[in-house]
Amino acid sequence: MDSFVVSALKYRPTSFEEVVGQEGITQTLENSIKTNQLAQALLFCGPRGVGKTTCARILAKKINSRDVHNYEDFSFNIFELDAASNNSVEDIRKINEQVRIPPQLGTHKIYIIDEAHMLSNSAFNAFLKTLEEPPKHVIFILATTEKNKIIPTVISRCQVYDFKRISVIKIQEFLSKIAKERMLEFEENALYLIAQKAEGALRDALSIFDRMVSFTKGNLSESLVAENLSLLDHQTYIELSKLLIKNNIPQILIAYNDLIKRGIDNVQFIKGLGDHFRNLVLAKDQKTAALIEVGENIKNSYVEETQTLSSEYLMDGIKLINSCEMNFKGVKNKRVHTELMLMQLASLHFNGEKKKKGYIIPFNEYNDSIDKTQLSSLISKPKRKLTPNEENKSNSVKGSINKDILLNNERDQKKTALKTNIEISKINKPKKPNLQNPISSFSLSSIAIKKAAKNVTKIREEETHKPKDDFDFNLLEKIWKEYTLGLKKEGKKNIASILDMNKISLNDSNKILYSVSSEMHKVEINLEMKNLLPFLRERLNNHDITVEIVVLKRNKEESIYSPTEKYQYLKKINPLLDELKTKFDLNF
Repeated sequence: MDSFVVSALKYRPTSFEEVVGQEGITQTLENSIKTNQLAQALLFCGPRGVGKTTCARILAKKINSRDVHNYEDFSFNIFELDAASNNSVEDIRKINEQVRIPPQLGTHKIYIIDEAHMLSNSAFNAFLKTLEEPPKHVIFILATTEKNKIIPTVISRCQVYDFKRISVIKIQEFLSKIAKERMLEFEENALYLIAQKAEGALRDALSIFDRMVSFTKGNLSESLVAENLSLLDHQTYIELSKLLIKNNIPQILIAYNDLIKRGIDNVQFIKGLGDHFRNLVLAKDQKTAALIEVGENIKNSYVEETQTLSSEYLMDGIKLINSCEMNFKGVKNKRVHTELMLMQLASLHFNGEKKKKGYIIPFNEYNDSIDKTQLSSLISKPKRKLTPNEENKSNSVKGSINKDILLNNERDQKKTALKTNIEISKINKPKKPNLQNPISSFSLSSIAIKKAAKNVTKIREEETHKPKDDFDFNLLEKIWKEYTLGLKKEGKKNIASILDMNKISLNDSNKILYSVSSEMHKVEINLEMKNLLPFLRERLNNHDITVEIVVLKRNKEESIYSPTEKYQYLKKINPLLDELKTKFDLNF
């Protein structure tokens, strides 16, 4: 059995004309050799598998054979060093010694240092002088995938060539050429998936190509390649987008569940869906349709599908997908996050109207279109006796669409009523009916008002039945100290000290006056009042208690600022302080 040679080695370029996707660099190197303007130190940098080492070898062979009419092998003048395993100072010193010896055959010695970023800093420093002033017969070619790890002093001594990623179309064309040479059966879209998976690296594409040929037994179909690479073909995204357009949420969730069972990665799915929507946007215009990197058949399907979609919907969809992708790492439940995005996509422009952010169509109404005219008439018409069919339809519409809104209104009304007695009285105050715009019994506002009125009445009844026991100042002072002690245990020492340092008094049977020295203390106590007042009412068993904070006014002349004023004030308290000052000869 003949030994198998992988495609990455079998189809490795032997000339600049065969190099794929680096035309600018190969043309520059060709012209440099022809005009004898080739630098003595070159740095090839770029991602893996794009042709850096291959171009270095081709260049090394061309340098020595440019003046020879008949081909001779000058490979013994080419020295290739792997910096990953030869990265010490000693290895560089050996090179420094070897470069002094001129070549016996040919014009130049070429040193190719692969993975140059793996050299240590000491090795780089030992290499600097030789790299800056090499002998005339020596050329250095450094290749690296991580340019940022090369020290700047080395980069400044080299002529830098930045290799770019190879486009998907060029990789696809190269794979198609190989498949035709090997007489394989293939689909263009299958080769496109392989090229897309390679992410711009031709060597990776050839490795995947060999694996797919073995898997499909020489018949490269899009479905088989997509299944083996855990990718989604274009047909899957097209079918999914049709479900999104139809607002069929249950079927969308089922289709997504099937993809999860196939082992499709969530990140790849979201990225692919974003690419699909991008292609739909590009297909809207003939000028941008050329930017879609797919076969002609799929490009035509994109053009056909996008005719029924508005540009606004596609742009909103891309924004939603992009937001989902950006927030994906921060969520714990990845599946729910993706499913929510799909449901929002399906609900984005439901029934031709743009929905608010976060709106999702009710699960049981994904394919029912609501008659807006009939719904509007039910809401706006005065109260009248409905037929059974109208009553059922009205209840169904209100139940499916407005259930959450009514619950939120009820909850908000209850919270508002519980805040203060003033707000309760305002809500409970009867309003004059507006005869010009009568409130329908089916309107949301009438239902909310009725529920709020019931809640207010219930709250007022509860307030009247709460206990109102009498208490004296001694009991109040005891409960007050108990509260401040609890604050200190909780670590709230600031507010506890404010409540301790000031005077408390009882104005009447239920009104507590608390005096503070500054407006800042008043603000602090008001912030704590949400906890203090319920505590006092509960412990004193009196729910009519109110607390009033009074700021004491200080006379301006009582304020003490300078050291002299402080001394005079203390002298009034203790006259012996003056004697102490005289005895010890103190100055203030």
